[in-house]
Amino acid sequence: MRLRCAISPDADDLFMFRALLEGLIDTEGLDFRVETRDTDTLNQMASGGGPDVTAISIAHYPAVAAHYQLFNHGGSMGRNYGPVLIARQPRSLESLARRRVGVPGLGTTAALVLRLAAPEIVPVVIPISPPQRSFEALRSGEVEAIVLIHEGRLTYRQEGFANLLDLGEWWQQRTGLPLPLGGNVIRRDLGPTLIAAADRLIHRSIQHALSDREAAIGWLLKRGGPLDRPELVDTYLSLYANADTLDWGDDGRAGIRALLAEGAAAGLIAPVAGVDLVGGEAGR
Repeated sequence: MRLRCAISPDADDLFMFRALLEGLIDTEGLDFRVETRDTDTLNQMASGGGPDVTAISIAHYPAVAAHYQLFNHGGSMGRNYGPVLIARQPRSLESLARRRVGVPGLGTTAALVLRLAAPEIVPVVIPISPPQRSFEALRSGEVEAIVLIHEGRLTYRQEGFANLLDLGEWWQQRTGLPLPLGGNVIRRDLGPTLIAAADRLIHRSIQHALSDREAAIGWLLKRGGPLDRPELVDTYLSLYANADTLDWGDDGRAGIRALLAEGAAAGLIAPVAGVDLVGGEAGR
């Protein structure tokens, strides 16, 4: 049985799926065909009844909940850190009212949390690929500020920009909970047997990556990307591909519910009755 999977080209997603991409674990007869797309495109693909398994922004879950279940594993979560809002020079959030601010996609968690923190900004979608696109938009004055996700949050300082707000830190101070950023979902119509098998194998792939971390970092460096030194990849994986990736945990699941509730209360996303997790709330 072939499973079409779509993930981002970023280090954390590739890290999680490395064992499946490279044939490093027994896939029990399942053929995982993995393609990469940027975060905004992944969200759009899922809305159109897309891949069997796909990475999405947690903020986008209500839009696809009728067709997809969320895995208890495979998530990226910020514990007092997350996407960063940067500008050419230090300035207040208030100064951005009615100003154009770049976001990686209107359905992204970064965009949702930014609009909760600064509701008067004017969000403008700036693609995150290629990575330099965000920096060029800021330098040219296309936007007054921009939110960076993925590897960009580690490289903006060397580009000469100022950090205005860490959205994960803002969220944790507001709620006392970690910020759930992205997760992996699977199509409901695949049925319980196939869903359970995919759940088991992707979890096993994440376990393999965590136990073979040094080799995985070397593999990521050979693939190229904005993080071109082992210490940068190591730092990034420490943030977004760690023990939390094996299981959201109770506080992570609470963070998901809180994010979706706050977004719906603000009228920014559709309300959802609950978060339907593969295997239920207990996780692993």
